[in-house]
Amino acid sequence: MADDRRLKVLSAIVTDYVRTREPVGSRALVERYRLGVSPATIRNDMAVLEDEGYIHQPHTSAGRVPTEKGYRLFVDQIARIKPLSAPERAAITTLLTGEADLEQVVARAVRVLARLTGQLAVVEYPSLRLTALRHLELVALGPTRVLLVIITDTGRVEQRTVVLSGEGADVVDPLALGRLRLRLNSALVGRRAAEAVPILAALSRQAPAEERTLLAAVTSVLLDALRPDAEERFVVAGTANLARSTPDFSALGALLDAIEEQVVLLRLLADAAAEGARSPGAPDGMRVSIGSENRDDALAEASVVTAAYGPGGGDAVAHLGVIGPTRMDYPATMAAVRAVARYLSRFLAGPGEAPA
Repeated sequence: MADDRRLKVLSAIVTDYVRTREPVGSRALVERYRLGVSPATIRNDMAVLEDEGYIHQPHTSAGRVPTEKGYRLFVDQIARIKPLSAPERAAITTLLTGEADLEQVVARAVRVLARLTGQLAVVEYPSLRLTALRHLELVALGPTRVLLVIITDTGRVEQRTVVLSGEGADVVDPLALGRLRLRLNSALVGRRAAEAVPILAALSRQAPAEERTLLAAVTSVLLDALRPDAEERFVVAGTANLARSTPDFSALGALLDAIEEQVVLLRLLADAAAEGARSPGAPDGMRVSIGSENRDDALAEASVVTAAYGPGGGDAVAHLGVIGPTRMDYPATMAAVRAVARYLSRFLAGPGEAPA
């Protein structure tokens, strides 16, 4: 079919332009790609693709370059997530070697993702809101201060300081603190954030009067850490990769400034989570947004590839992704993002064979 042939022509134009950053002419397509048709047919197909808005001619007598619409069609209908090379697989495998904890694995993951893709990489820590509690620890720091340590089933550890105030807050009773720790763990271990509010309310009604001030203070800090709009944590690597893409951006400074302030990344991860909720059937929660499809103006000249990860086959507890120019090697980038997401999922699920 002619449409299939034009898709092959578009694929060749995208592939060549991503590799060379030079407008692609019909002669280059004939010389470099086996399209099985005459140069005249290729020129006709390019004319149709241009009329339909998939490619455009940046300068008179120059070749063609893909438009956002062309990249979108390429990603949706042409791009295939190609298998990783042996060196790429080896690089990712190092994520799960040794006795690494969650902090170490996330730090390694973002560096490997930036190196594999040559883009800016961001990896979100598993959300406190979406994971289950494994253990709560209470440690007296002083007469009116207690350290609350929150440990989730993904290995994430958060610390909060509880400051007692009001009547009965002059001294933290170690025995009362120990009893409260036991009651909290008995009631909350294995529970998610959404279940914590009614459980803590019931504990408050049942607590002895002399312990309610301590319980109220700890409850307030714990719920604050688990609230739906609590700021999530993430790590970034490869900012210099964006700087090397300066020719692909007309306003790179605005994007770098926004990333430094973390505003763009917070919105990016929120958008990825929202899209995943709307499209639960998407493989690995994979999402590709191109240019003006991005909600943030700072990403208007960028493409974003994100994926979800989580333990086993359950719900996603976090996201990761890369930001780069629209002139991106989409199949390779999608492969790297998917692979790192799968390895992080396997790490959270526990020991086992690494995913393909």
